[in-house]
Amino acid sequence: MFCQNCGSQIESSAEFCSQCGSSQRIEARTRAATEVTTPPTPYVPIAGGKAATAKWIGQGWELVQSDLGNFVLMAFVMMVVNGALPLLLQGALFAGFQGACKKKLRGQTVDIGDLFQGFQFFVPTLKAHLVTTILVFFGMLCFIIPGLVLAAMYNFTYLFILDRKLPYREAMRASAAVVKQDYLGYTLFLIVLGLLNVAGVLCLFVGVLVTIPITMAAITVAYRDAVGFDTTPSGVTP
Repeated sequence: MFCQNCGSQIESSAEFCSQCGSSQRIEARTRAATEVTTPPTPYVPIAGGKAATAKWIGQGWELVQSDLGNFVLMAFVMMVVNGALPLLLQGALFAGFQGACKKKLRGQTVDIGDLFQGFQFFVPTLKAHLVTTILVFFGMLCFIIPGLVLAAMYNFTYLFILDRKLPYREAMRASAAVVKQDYLGYTLFLIVLGLLNVAGVLCLFVGVLVTIPITMAAITVAYRDAVGFDTTPSGVTP
């Protein structure tokens, strides 16, 4: 930025020129008035998107099976870390796990460090997790079904935050827009994933080390099919 009076170079935030002392407030006001803040463009889902539960879970299992050791290790570490502060860390851990599944789907190597990539978006994932938890809780009080539908609506929130770099509100709206096309199908998809993890718990809890990765992989496969991965950073600050 240059002084409007003497032409000396000054800081862009300066109100007075350090050389001649003239006020820069008029220029600052003019500059502020001409700056236009563009709001994030709402995500518009592909028309006709229907849930494909069997396909997504099947492909999720194939993905996990291709690198079973790493995925089981990530599930174990996630359970341990999440056990320390479940309400605070779960959103970031879910985002990181799904991000690892995204990498694997794109043919990239996955390691335990990928589990923690969600902490780059700690604040938006935490906000999304808290809001979703509250909504689902009250939905469950209304004869359970509304809670299940709400959980399904926001099932892709963490991936929208991680993949599209959306703020948590826009990520939740985007996820809901996808699920809106097939409420029944996506809710059944979530229920089947829940039953899968119940079966894992019944297997002396050891089974969840496999069912959790399958769940995360299936959700990521569903996101890929319904939304598609974004390779260009959006530049939106969460």
